[in-house]
Amino acid sequence: MENGAVYNETTEPQAKPPRRPFGCTLRHLRGWRLPTKAFQAILSLLAVIFEEIVEDCIKCGGLYFFEFISCSAFLLSLLILCVYCTDVYETFGEDKVQRVNFWAMSAVGVFFLIASVVFVVTSSGSAVEKAACAFGFLASFAFLAEVITEHFHSRKQNINGHTENPGNTQSATENQPLNKQS
Repeated sequence: MENGAVYNETTEPQAKPPRRPFGCTLRHLRGWRLPTKAFQAILSLLAVIFEEIVEDCIKCGGLYFFEFISCSAFLLSLLILCVYCTDVYETFGEDKVQRVNFWAMSAVGVFFLIASVVFVVTSSGSAVEKAACAFGFLASFAFLAEVITEHFHSRKQNINGHTENPGNTQSATENQPLNKQS
């Protein structure tokens, strides 16, 4: 017993988890989530690119605001995409990641929509500015569509997850003693 021979026959070494290429996985982005995240990043990037092509502006405040919001939206969408694809997802936990994603995408969608409206109002109407505004609106709608979809999806899960006896009522059969004493 002292040499541990008793345990050698029945104890198996713990298997190491398989290594992922570059530590990346797409298992947390199943269904509609992966195309939505990719679409958000692409539309935000296109808004940034077209905004950077604008050569001159009359009222530059709207352009600068749109530039800040579109660049921030692109970087934030990439950051959240990286969180979903790496081990950070397991580190933080599904609930926290979902909550941060919901509120971040809500804020980005609202600010992107506001920035697009401000840019439309202050732009001179060139083709490049119109293209940047169009991609800004499309990106803001993509962010807000994910928020709305996630809201209805979580609401549906809450409705389906309720038990038939939600409260601890005393008349329920589960709460009655097994041996009734008369």
